[in-house]
Amino acid sequence: MEQEKYTCENKIIIPLKTNNYKNTMKILFYTCVFCGMLPFLLGACSEAGKEKTVEEEGVNTVLPDKKTEVTVVPLKRQTFYHELVSNGKMKAAEEAALNFETGGVVAKIYVKNGTRVKKDQPLAELDPFLLQNKTAQATDALAKARLELQDVLIGQGYAVGDTASVPTDVMRLAKVKSGYDQALYQYEIARYEEEHATLRAPFDGVVANLFAKPYNRVSTADAFCTVIGSNRMEVDFTVLENELPLIKQGDKVTVSPYANPGAKYEGRISEINPLVDEKGMVNVKATVASRGELFSGMNVRVKVRRELPDQLVIPKSALVLRSGKQVVFTLKNDMAIWNYVQTQLENSDSYTLVGEEIKEGDLVIATGNVNLAHEAPVTVVEETK
Repeated sequence: MEQEKYTCENKIIIPLKTNNYKNTMKILFYTCVFCGMLPFLLGACSEAGKEKTVEEEGVNTVLPDKKTEVTVVPLKRQTFYHELVSNGKMKAAEEAALNFETGGVVAKIYVKNGTRVKKDQPLAELDPFLLQNKTAQATDALAKARLELQDVLIGQGYAVGDTASVPTDVMRLAKVKSGYDQALYQYEIARYEEEHATLRAPFDGVVANLFAKPYNRVSTADAFCTVIGSNRMEVDFTVLENELPLIKQGDKVTVSPYANPGAKYEGRISEINPLVDEKGMVNVKATVASRGELFSGMNVRVKVRRELPDQLVIPKSALVLRSGKQVVFTLKNDMAIWNYVQTQLENSDSYTLVGEEIKEGDLVIATGNVNLAHEAPVTVVEETK
């Protein structure tokens, strides 16, 4: 049946049948829906491709096509040198604050701060005039008292010079009456003060805290100077109470001043205080050979070194972390074998192992192990004996 044509202002309008019109609208609807979803479908396909690429790259990273070059060391029992590190302060093993035995005017000073001195070397001396006069007066007084003592004994009927036959109680009473004991005491004091008018070094060392000047009066209450022993120094340091079983008297220590970190001085632990303070620390003292280069009050770094025999020892480079756990790779059939381990002690370059995860004689991968996986193929480039 032919379509009916209608003319409206020179335009031809072709009416559509009802069924054809519905079909046309459905086609338009589905077309719009498909066009709207097309970008999302393309994006999803793109993301899937990316995820697949990332997974492939991860696999390639864990299991590389090329064999990893590694070095290995045989695990064996050996002496382990345990190191415990602490901060300390140097102190002279010998230190003396010196003062004169009597007050007086300083006549001469022979040293200054920093002067190295030998034992019995003169440091300073007082004006001897008054001390010599005091000794002379004491000598005269003692001579008079001796004559008085003889007179008392003669009066008791004893011969001159025959003191051996005088009873002890009689002699004691005679000395009191004559003033002999008092005169002898004053004489000995005067002689002692005169002899000690020169201040001398009690041991080899270095002079410190010398502030006095010549021609000034000094008293017996104030220290004239300090002599610090230069042959032996001590270092005071602390360790944690749980570290106490790891040290003992006689253990070797190495001291390095913070002012000169490259310098090292050897010593041994001399004292361990058997008390734990409120902070859980234990005081330790070590004697150090300073060679005259360490000074009292210096801040130092202390390393306590102790020999522990028959330990399973691995280099620090052999230990890696996987998910927070300690792992060591061993070599077997040209493959890296993953082993969980437990370390106990450490020093600057090694760990000790406990447990039976790996055994003596196993070949431990020491380098090239950072990105290894379990049963990854490896090539040994060096084996340390």
